[in-house]
Amino acid sequence: MVLITTAMGFYLASPGNFNWMLLFDTLFGTALLASAAAALNQYAEREYDARMPRTAKRPIPSGQISSRKAVLFGGVAAILGIIYLAHAVNFITSLIGAITLISYIDVYTPLKRVTSLNTLIGAIPGALPPLMGWAAATGSQGVLAAEAWSLVAILFFWQLPHFLAIAWIYRDDYSNAGFEMVSKGEKGAANTGQSALLYCLALVPSAISPYLLGVSGLLYLCGALLLSVYFLFLSFRFSKEMTLESARSLFYYSLLYLPLLLGLMIWDRTI
Repeated sequence: MVLITTAMGFYLASPGNFNWMLLFDTLFGTALLASAAAALNQYAEREYDARMPRTAKRPIPSGQISSRKAVLFGGVAAILGIIYLAHAVNFITSLIGAITLISYIDVYTPLKRVTSLNTLIGAIPGALPPLMGWAAATGSQGVLAAEAWSLVAILFFWQLPHFLAIAWIYRDDYSNAGFEMVSKGEKGAANTGQSALLYCLALVPSAISPYLLGVSGLLYLCGALLLSVYFLFLSFRFSKEMTLESARSLFYYSLLYLPLLLGLMIWDRTI
């Protein structure tokens, strides 16, 4: 998904001659950073992953890969990714990639054991890949484009109901592992459901912003509204019922929502 959204930003920012080699370089460097983030995150949470059935079979807690090898792989991939993007793409893309990696590993990951706001904070690095793609195609000036930030907003607000559904489904696992999730405690149900509904509501204007900015046309607008309103309906039902069934419905639809929305954006591209 990281590579898809990076490619999305690159594609929409390339109205003229499409540079396939530059896209390859962008995705290769981004893949290195995404791999580094995954490896270093699993290293940092190896003890906590071992406590949860959902994550206990990951490579480090299950003993398939040693902690030393995971850190070595993650560190090398991070350095290579940053250098590769700076050399083969441009400095600003490399900088955004480095900020994304550092904020994910050094801010979001430790905050999961400190505050329930971690999901909100973690959505920031998760929303930056399309900005990396946009910067790769346009350079430093393109980073300020409203069209690029509309993609960031979509990714930001999409992630929140997606992960809140996960937080509710696995609330006992997270609690046992020592994670401070919004789903924890007596008010966990109300906080999780209301938050999912609020963020889905914020997703609606974010989803139609590409049409308002001239990125995509009327077909996209109609499709985005239909997809987003149904997402909003599922989040409303989740907030009222707070059952595993409603949480899974919200989660599975979130997986379908983003590819469909991005596909419509490409299909009805106007820039």
